[in-house]
Amino acid sequence: MLRSTSRAYWLAVPCLCALYFWRLDGMGVAGPDEPRYAAIGREMARSGDWVTPRLWGEPWFEKPALLYWMTGVGFMAGLGAELAPRVPVALFSVAFLVFFFWILRREFGETAAAYATAILATCAGWLAFSRVAVTDLPMAAAFSAAMLMSLRWLETGDRKRLPVVAGLLGIAVLAKGMVPLVLALPLIWMGRKRWMDWLRPPVAAAFLLVAVPWYLLCYVKNGWPFLQKLFWEQQLLRFGSSALQHEQPFWFYLPVLLAALFPWIPALAGLFNKELYRDRRSRFLLAWALFGLLFFSLAVNKLPGYVLPLTPAVAALLGRALSEMRDTKWVLGSTAILLVCIPFVAVILPGALAGGLSSVALDGSQYQWLWLAPVVAAAAVWQLARIGKRAAAFGLTVAAVAVGILYLERQAIPLIDTLATARPLWRQVEPVRERVCIAELNRSLRYGLNYYSLTPIPDCAAHSTELQIRGLLLYPRTE
Repeated sequence: MLRSTSRAYWLAVPCLCALYFWRLDGMGVAGPDEPRYAAIGREMARSGDWVTPRLWGEPWFEKPALLYWMTGVGFMAGLGAELAPRVPVALFSVAFLVFFFWILRREFGETAAAYATAILATCAGWLAFSRVAVTDLPMAAAFSAAMLMSLRWLETGDRKRLPVVAGLLGIAVLAKGMVPLVLALPLIWMGRKRWMDWLRPPVAAAFLLVAVPWYLLCYVKNGWPFLQKLFWEQQLLRFGSSALQHEQPFWFYLPVLLAALFPWIPALAGLFNKELYRDRRSRFLLAWALFGLLFFSLAVNKLPGYVLPLTPAVAALLGRALSEMRDTKWVLGSTAILLVCIPFVAVILPGALAGGLSSVALDGSQYQWLWLAPVVAAAAVWQLARIGKRAAAFGLTVAAVAVGILYLERQAIPLIDTLATARPLWRQVEPVRERVCIAELNRSLRYGLNYYSLTPIPDCAAHSTELQIRGLLLYPRTE
């Protein structure tokens, strides 16, 4: 029985992984960051300079090099303009999910591990950031792997894994600078009686050999501007200055974290069980999540992806809580009911990404029947849980969530491509590339267009051409 259950869990993993690769190139590079990061990785692969990041010919030091290396490898593998930056991130995420199940099974048992992995793999935040080429997912995965690998050391004092933990923290530092070291403070505090273990030569050497060489080489090649941009402006000022224009209120991350956990929000009720925290490892997971939430909330500049390193800790706690919960019908039934939101999200998301929520006009008439599917699924889940078929109820919930995700991807991705990426615009521009200038284009679309054009298209104020770009359309130039 245990073997067949284990095989079923492992079979579920590749099925869930399909969510990460289907239509991965269904939309162009999006937002202000993805096209810039992808362009830097492409330039590294083209030039062979894997040390100095360059954006359209100029050194660019806002982020460390890990994501650029991953993207460069994607281009060297012959992947396309969208797949080269995204496939390495998706693979990184899937590899972490396999690790996540393995480590939690060793620590908390197979059922808790299966619940936690399914929750993390299908929650909105983790899945969304696994499908775009930005730095949040690689950092979150490497950092979370390090924190989870340290559970045995916290519990028993066993130091065998600490060099691996230190190496993983080094990878996280290569992904996003010093932030992972700050987020690891709960680990240092809870293991403070053995803090000298981190200074042992194998542990310190593992961190230094992974994290330091690129920083040192980049400083040698580029000097003070590298340190000033990466550490002073992008690390210290990002925390305390409003100059970067990402200022948000203190409570910003509470709704963001709830949205990241969608549709598993009802499972948070299980975290209020005091018995869960009798285990030191659960207290560590809670400290990891709460400290990170407090740290990011204190920062002046806030972006949604910052909380991604907290979601594995929350998912692990939710998996433990569900595995120990006597009655899961309310939690699982409510999770299934929340899927009624997905058709509306599919309509709202493209417009919101293109012009903000205020620009979205919602017409729910076309979804008159779609709400029935989540209701039917919720009723079936409720009944299965009520008669004691917990595994079947959870499996049906996961299946319903997966279907909802596939529906969302099928409906929203083409619209996002049309409304919020520069790829369709580039298809208009490409045949007349030398006769075009930019009159009016928002920042994100301009970065995307520059990515596809390889070299930036000039402004109309500086160049006289026959055609001009306004918004997402080409017009004859009338001046």
